[in-house]
Amino acid sequence: MARKIIPLSVPNLSLDILENIKETIETGWVSTGGRFIKEFEEKVAKYVGVEKAVSCQSGTAGLHLAMRVLGIGPGDEVIVPTVTFIAAVNPVKYVGAEPVFMDCDDTLNMDMDKLEEFLENECRYIDGKVVNKKTGRVIKAVVVVHVFGNPANMEKLMEIKERYNLKVVEDATEALGSYYLEGKFAGKHCGTIGDIGVYSFNANKIITTGGGGMVVSHNTELLDKVEFLSLQAKTDPLYFIHDEIGYNYRMTNIQAAFGVDQIDRLEGFIETKIRNYNLYKKALEDIEGLTLLPFRSDTRANHWFYSIIVDKEKYGMERDELLRKLNENNIQTRPLWGLIHKQKPYVNNQAYRIEKAYYYEKNLINVPCSSNLSEEDIEIVVEKLRKLKGSVIR
Repeated sequence: MARKIIPLSVPNLSLDILENIKETIETGWVSTGGRFIKEFEEKVAKYVGVEKAVSCQSGTAGLHLAMRVLGIGPGDEVIVPTVTFIAAVNPVKYVGAEPVFMDCDDTLNMDMDKLEEFLENECRYIDGKVVNKKTGRVIKAVVVVHVFGNPANMEKLMEIKERYNLKVVEDATEALGSYYLEGKFAGKHCGTIGDIGVYSFNANKIITTGGGGMVVSHNTELLDKVEFLSLQAKTDPLYFIHDEIGYNYRMTNIQAAFGVDQIDRLEGFIETKIRNYNLYKKALEDIEGLTLLPFRSDTRANHWFYSIIVDKEKYGMERDELLRKLNENNIQTRPLWGLIHKQKPYVNNQAYRIEKAYYYEKNLINVPCSSNLSEEDIEIVVEKLRKLKGSVIR
């Protein structure tokens, strides 16, 4: 009999959603029109505390639209993290700009001290613009990613933004439901602090619409432009007049039908993820050489992905060997993304003092973390981790 597969991160869906899907089929509203789109947008906006939200086809599409409406284009530069999924960086190239890569700190998020150092020492501030000394290009914006749902240091970033007149795009694609408990932004959700923020509803995210995204901002003019561009920039929808380039980026009604159910279950998902994280934490305490990365204590993180650091000397096994053995035993695990500044499309782009990112790229694994993960599943994962260490020691 085949052993049970414990997946890394899969959707948590309820059959209650069938009524919504049935309605989209019966009414024929399965594409980019229908009541569920507006309802989902309104629910997300209310949940994160903004006036308006605009749905789109993916988090990547949302980031592309964010670049467009912030006026980023050819000849500009955008500071981005190297520790992220490549979809956070590609939209910079979509609009003709160039990324500049920044290192991570121990939260895996962008190192704001290095960002500040780079702007102070490697750039000139001329007539309200930041000019990169090395390239001569104007740096227009920073893309900050809240990696694995762990909130980035937005207080420091927003101080830097004001000092250098930069735009801030929050890639909160992994951080729906994460918010700050202390400081200037206490009570504020990730995605709602910078100029514009983006969420993702891909199948492995904390809630899913099968695919899809959402753009939020306190600036409703920006969101109006996002919505306009996402609908092929129709100046006159009746006569199909288009005054600029737009995109087919709108979410479908059938996707939104999933979303209106999923968003209502989000807090329950987060509660489960926090509980499961704590079960892992307690169980791993007696396995020398494995360290579960913490989430920031001054935030309510959504605990989307759990990360373990493998100390080869203390655990007795390299990270890659552990990955292989876990997957061979039907426990889905994965490494950190390959650092983006090393990827073929970006090897010629500037990267500033990348150091810690290499350590995490080499030693981190993500372990099963679905919101429908059972306590028994966690026990199986931990027991396998314990046995693998024992087998190496002997």
